Parts: sequence; C-alpha cells; structure tokens
Amino acid sequence: MDKLKVIVASGNKNKLREFEQILSLICPVEVVPAKSLIPDFDPEETGTTFLANARIKVEALYEGACKAFENCIIIADDSGLCVDYIDGAPGVYSARYADDEGYHHDDIANVNKLLRVMSDVAEEQRTARFVCAIAAKVVKDGIVHDLDALGYLEGRINHAPSGDGGFGYDPVLYIPEYDMTVAQMSAELKNKISHRGKALNAAVEKIKEII
Repeated sequence: MDKLKVIVASGNKNKLREFEQILSLICPVEVVPAKSLIPDFDPEETGTTFLANARIKVEALYEGACKAFENCIIIADDSGLCVDYIDGAPGVYSARYADDEGYHHDDIANVNKLLRVMSDVAEEQRTARFVCAIAAKVVKDGIVHDLDALGYLEGRINHAPSGDGGFGYDPVLYIPEYDMTVAQMSAELKNKISHRGKALNAAVEKIKEII
C-alpha cells in the first residue's frame, strides 16, 4: 500500500513524531511538515480558542499548497496549558507566555514565568490541564472532508520542573494518577494519555470512516 501523505501544519519535531506514531496505526503514512511545501508558512493565529487557531492553520495550508492533492490528510493542532488559578492562562498564548519579558517562544522562560506566578499558590488551587484541538481536512479521491477533535489531560502545576522528556510545560504538569510529571513519562504512556494523543485518537476514529 502506498503511503498516505500527511501534511502537518507544524515544524516541531516532537509533534511530527507524535503525529506519525499515532496516524501510522491506520495505514502507512508519509509525514510532511508544512514548511517543506511553503517555506515561510506562519499564518497569524488570531483565534480566541485552540480549535479556531487549528482551523486557521489547516485552511492556510490547504489553500497555499494542497488543493491539487487527490488523497492526503492536512492536519493541524493547537494546544496549550490552562491553569485554573490564573483564569485559564496561558491558554492560547502558551507558547508566547514569556514573550513580554523579552523572550520568543522559549519553553524554559515560559515555565519559569509560570512557576513565579504560582510560587505561593496552595496545592488545592494548582489544578490545570493540557488542552489540544485537532483540525483536519481529509482529501479522499479529490473530495474534502473537514473534521475536528479535542483532548484533555488533567493535572496540577508542580512546584519545580521534573523530568527531561517531552517539551513545553511537560516538566511542570504533574499527573497524580501516575505520580509523575508528563516529562517523566515514556513516549508510549504519554501518547496513550496525553491531550494530543487523545485528540489524535479521536481524530483517527473519524479519519477511519473516510479513508
């Protein structure tokens, strides 16, 4: 069977690997980062929700490079951390949380800012969750099917980073059921329970009905 082309609106190697691991459970796939088709791909994410931003990226990728494809999946995610104590922040601004301090999409700076904000917050008020929204266009024999899916991973903010796996806020989201942060998990466990894994698996069930 020929590999199905999956064009992902991201250049993040960690995300690309997660997409490939989960989507390859359906069929053989060739994962293609957006910038291999559109070198300057960087649509402005003006949405106020994760799903709105994911849809912006999928539409920009489809319109910019994928209209001629007869069979492919164009897929994007938008994800981040929502902390209850700070009214759901950093939310859609998760990757840019510390930009106002002179950084640019800096994971360590983002984590450090969050830890400062949460430094004196009581344990019971440290609840938070990762949220992931998936938007996709599944092109089957030239016909475009739109779908979306959501996934959540509940936890609480740790008092210090722990673990050297994952990326982003993984070292500070502690998952009580497993007594570890997301950054301490194996790739297999993370894919099974993560917000992105849940959203991707939900999307996969919808994709299966199309392809």
